[in-house]
Formats: sequence, C-alpha cells, structure tokens
Amino acid sequence: MLTTLSIPSPSSGVWYLGPLPVRGYALAIILGIVAAIWIGERRWVARGGTAGDISDLAIWAVPFGLVGGRLYHVATDHDLYFGAGRHPSDALYVWRGGLGVWGAIAFGALGMVIGAKRKGIKLLPVLDACAPGVLVAQALGRWGNWFNQELFGRPTDLPWGLSVSDRTAVDAGYPPGTTFHPTFLYESLWCLAAFALLVWADRRFQLGHGRVLALYIMVYTVGRGWIETLRIDSVELSDVGGLRFNVWTSMVLFLVGLVWFVVSARLRPGRETEVYVDRPVQPGPEPETDDETTDRPGVA
Repeated sequence: MLTTLSIPSPSSGVWYLGPLPVRGYALAIILGIVAAIWIGERRWVARGGTAGDISDLAIWAVPFGLVGGRLYHVATDHDLYFGAGRHPSDALYVWRGGLGVWGAIAFGALGMVIGAKRKGIKLLPVLDACAPGVLVAQALGRWGNWFNQELFGRPTDLPWGLSVSDRTAVDAGYPPGTTFHPTFLYESLWCLAAFALLVWADRRFQLGHGRVLALYIMVYTVGRGWIETLRIDSVELSDVGGLRFNVWTSMVLFLVGLVWFVVSARLRPGRETEVYVDRPVQPGPEPETDDETTDRPGVA
C-alpha cells in the first residue's frame, strides 16, 4: 500500500565515533534502563526505602534481564540462528537487536530476587516500586526497533504508516514503497499510558503486596496481545488456533496477573508498612546515668 504520508525510518541505525560504532538500538535500551532505575529509586524512597537500593539491585537485574531477553528471543525465533545457512554464533550478537520482553522481565525479576535477599529487602514492595518504571524502559526500548527497521506490522495506508527501506520491504515479502503499521510506536505509547495508569492507581488505592506488579502484567498484556496480531515478523506459531506464541503468552499472563491481584487484595488488603526484612537489633551504647542525682545524699 502506497501513501504520500508516512513515518520515515532512519537511513542507518549505526553511527561511528572514529572506529567506535554507536548503535541506536543499544542507546534506546540503555536510556530505558537509566529511566527505569531513576523512576524506581524515587518510588522506592517514597515507599520508605533507602536511596541507592534500586541502583544496587540493578547490578543484578540488568544483566539477568539482558540474558533472559536474549534467550527468549532465540528460543522463539530459533530459525534465525539454527536454520539452514544460519550461524549459531549470531545468537550472541545482542547489539544487533533481538530481546524478548518476557524473558527480560522473568530473568530481571530473578536478579531482583537475588539482590533483594542479599540486601534484606522485601521482594513485593520493591517490585511494586519498580514496575511502573519498567514500562517507561519498554517504551523507550521499542524505539530500538525503529532504528533497526524491524518488528513492524501489516501493510497500511494510514497517514502514520511506517516507511522502511526498499530492501527491508522486499525481505518482508512486499513491494518497495509499502508502508506498515508502526507497532514499535503503538507499543511505546501503550506503555506510557500504562505507566500513567499504574502511578495513578497506586496513589489512589495505596496498592501493595505485589498488586502494582500484577496490574502491570494485566495492562501490558492487553496491549501487547493486540499489537502481536498486527505484526508480521517471523516467530514460532502456537499449534492452538494458529495464534502467535506471544499472543498466547499474553493471555496466560493476563490471567495470572488477574488472579494474583484479586487474591492478594482479599488476603492482604492495604500496603506494607515495612519494606525491609526484620533485622536483629544492634546493641547500642549503654544509657548515660545522672551521676549528680544518684550521688546526692538523701536519695534512696
């Protein structure tokens, strides 16, 4: 479908500072990580945590998340790396793009579990504090797909259709000049709207015990499930109903988030008042005595 109006794609997603390549995809991911840490830090302090805790936890969560995101991507798009004429070593080239959100979230949460346990932090309060910031990270990270001209949707003649290079269009099976649904933009805007909703709901209802995280899962999966139906990139299809694997993942996780939210609200209403695991009281200095009083004559 051809249209005079469209969103242009960058002519290149890589720039060079001398011999050093600077990749738009990597910049988008890094900016998202920084934003998530900053937002999470502010929310954690507001919940009664200590400044610097989220930065410490990020040392665990970020590497775990990158590994998990890559593993998920390779597992669901394994033909890109292990098919005929492919090179398995390409699976290690993360900077070229290819991070699965659900793998990144799952492994990132595992890193948070490890870090929180080492620092004596209660897990659910810190996950609630960090969940909205993760949405902002996802919103920014999706622009990496724009730089790489990847993961776009079906052809469209809408004014905001995405224009890609002729080679990219032909590789996708369409004639040069075809414009596509900018699914990266749809998901970015959805994540920002979800961020605003989570922050509002948390302030309005004082959500606790993991319910901000559960709400994050529900809201994100609704948008992600719809966006997945627009995408045309090759990914393994489920054997049930011919739906994309990520659509089924979104539906299952939505139900998990819904059950979690409802059960948590019934069993543990309100919000945690303490965000750290109980620690033994450290012995302090002996209380001072009033020598003048105890030494006075006539005082028993």
